[in-house]
Amino acid sequence: MSAIRILMLDDHSLFRESVSRLLESSPDLHIVGQCATVEEAQQLLAATPVDVVLLDYDLGEESGSRLLAEMKRSGSAARVLMVTAGLSDEAMLQVMEAGAAGIFLKHSSPEQLVAAIHQVMSGGLWLKASAMEGLLGEKSSRIGPFERGRPLTQRQSEVLRGILDGLANKEIAWKLKTSESSVKAVIQELFHKAGVRTRSQLVRIAIEKRWPEWMKPAAGS
Repeated sequence: MSAIRILMLDDHSLFRESVSRLLESSPDLHIVGQCATVEEAQQLLAATPVDVVLLDYDLGEESGSRLLAEMKRSGSAARVLMVTAGLSDEAMLQVMEAGAAGIFLKHSSPEQLVAAIHQVMSGGLWLKASAMEGLLGEKSSRIGPFERGRPLTQRQSEVLRGILDGLANKEIAWKLKTSESSVKAVIQELFHKAGVRTRSQLVRIAIEKRWPEWMKPAAGS
């Protein structure tokens, strides 16, 4: 399988260099370019095939979110992993709504960064619970496709939590001591309740709407 082609956008050269050396040590990862501004990133994206963009949120005088908008406008197929020291709840929502495939915290381990790159490259989302703290807080009151009259069962709630934690179906099955086929069946039930067709849409709605009632299973279920 070809190496994953990575573009790094970060305004701190020392961070770029250290992360680049780290990732290049993996045979299945290849840094095709690194830059400090949105303009430089746009030029590289136009001239070089890129699979995953590691995008710093805070670029000093500009925000990494601007590149997300430009990539959407140009129809870029590259997946974006937002890399940050920390974001407010509202900024996280905006980033995900703008099309990021995940949020990676800079204090996380190198092994987690490699795992995050592989996850977003495979079409998944990187949304560890630590990066989502507060997004599903108890104070939220927004309502959406999951109607108040259709609460989740215990198993649906457990599977949704696993999805929000960034776990694959096999990992959720192992954690819940059930079969992978059972997990897939529950995910289809969640799709039906949420009115979506894909795992990514399910997660995006959960983040966007901040529905804590999703995580409250029906009594007796």
